[in-house]
Amino acid sequence: MKMQRWVRTFGVLAVLAIFPSCGDDPEPPTAPTPPPTVTETFSGTVGRNSVSLHNFTTQASGTITATLTTLLPDSELLVGMSIGTWNGTACQLVIVKTDAKQSTVLTGGVSTLGSLCVTIYDVGNIVNPVSYEITVVHP
Repeated sequence: MKMQRWVRTFGVLAVLAIFPSCGDDPEPPTAPTPPPTVTETFSGTVGRNSVSLHNFTTQASGTITATLTTLLPDSELLVGMSIGTWNGTACQLVIVKTDAKQSTVLTGGVSTLGSLCVTIYDVGNIVNPVSYEITVVHP
């Protein structure tokens, strides 16, 4: 009797192993939620032969954009603009544009949280101080 029960149990298990399971398909994996973005606006003035620097901190990996949203009184004036890493005392430039004007956008990526910086500076075209506004969007 014990042998028959064992053979019957083994037979049922063998049949179950051969046929695929019936029922609903499993839920597909969901994509990870991207980190929220932060928008920061920096403004000031930059003069002849000078630089203005602003630092900010990212909270996750992702894309960074820095837009020169305002440059007054001359929106066509060419200036320098950059994104870099901030070490507490200096900005190590990573993305540099030496002919930025109003509406210029710099785009880069970060792989981890960290301290970054954005700069605007004279490239030999500023005669009188100019006002600027830079909008930075980052994770």
